[in-house]
Amino acid sequence: MTDHAAHFVPLAHQRLSEEMSLQRGAEFAAHMQQRRTTRHFSSDAVPRQCIEHAIRAAGTSPSGAHQQPWTFVAVSDAALKHRMREAAEAEEREFYAHRITPEWRAALAPLGTDDVKTHLTDAPWVVVLFRQSYGLEPDGGKRTFYYTQESCGIAAGFFIAAVHHMGLVTLTHTPSPMGFLGELLERPANEKAFLVMPVGYPAVNAQVPDLSRKSLEEIAVWR
Repeated sequence: MTDHAAHFVPLAHQRLSEEMSLQRGAEFAAHMQQRRTTRHFSSDAVPRQCIEHAIRAAGTSPSGAHQQPWTFVAVSDAALKHRMREAAEAEEREFYAHRITPEWRAALAPLGTDDVKTHLTDAPWVVVLFRQSYGLEPDGGKRTFYYTQESCGIAAGFFIAAVHHMGLVTLTHTPSPMGFLGELLERPANEKAFLVMPVGYPAVNAQVPDLSRKSLEEIAVWR
């Protein structure tokens, strides 16, 4: 047995009755059907503990080789959020003016997106998920991380579900490119901005695009 041999402990799990599993599944699916992305946030304060709960939930998600290659940077400082918005809007203006393809523009049209990012200053919190592209050894050396894109994607999903569960809203924002966030938020070179998620209560007059989700028959295949 080597020093890196797996060590296992008993699984803490309580098997539910079939009826309870079905009930919980139906309730959760119905609850998540109510989740919507909005760009209209209230400036009302949200307790830091809510963000902590969402990050803790995200931290329970599976990851490649259990390397947990994520860092969640939660920003509430108004001046820093303003700087983030200025930098994001500068990148977005360039994107919409010169980088976007006609096909991409058509795909975004139903969502009403543009280069104005009021959500970055309206929302009381802006959480930036950074992907650790590699690990750092105590001596400063690099350690290979595996499946970091997939791992961070799963963690983001857990975070979004937790936010919705608390009665809050968020949206997934990916300024293109996002390199400026590492500098603004003083992150190390191994961390790359993966997703920007403002979090808060919806504004009183919040709106969402009039869209529908695909049906179960359209997204599931049974063999």
